Amino acid sequence: AAAGLSYVGAYVINTYKSYDNFLQDKYALLPAVIIICVAVVMFIIGLIGCCATFRESRVGLGLFLAIILVIFIAEVSAFVLGFVYREKVKTDVQGTMRSVFEKYDGKNSESTVVDYLQEQLQCCGVKNYSDWTTTQWFNSTGNNSVPLSCCQQKAKNCTGHLDQPQEL
Repeated sequence: AAAGLSYVGAYVINTYKSYDNFLQDKYALLPAVIIICVAVVMFIIGLIGCCATFRESRVGLGLFLAIILVIFIAEVSAFVLGFVYREKVKTDVQGTMRSVFEKYDGKNSESTVVDYLQEQLQCCGVKNYSDWTTTQWFNSTGNNSVPLSCCQQKAKNCTGHLDQPQEL
């Protein structure tokens, strides 16, 4: 389990590099770091449990049980906190995404990340394509269209114009 958690934590940190423009808050990596720390602690606890079992030590097994109970309580607490603060995280991420969309000009690094994200997630805008109508890029182009990365992959003749929303 510790090896699996270590892999997940490392994967999240590696994936963060692709989306760091959207997650400008450096605390966004905190869950990944916590996952890696939990993996290290789990490895140590596993060793304690194995050693206590091999030695048939009642004290060691009691310590192992106490540690497992503390971990269970921490997991329940983390679940409750995640449930309570989910809306705050959602609004923070949407606000950051809107600021990145505002910087979109089709040429800079933020634009590349926005295009990549929209193509990979097959989405358009923060909530939908109408989010683009309030951006500086939309107003400066004046052609009443969204970036081509908003187009559906199956749409062959998509130009990004808002008069064809079924292709976005």
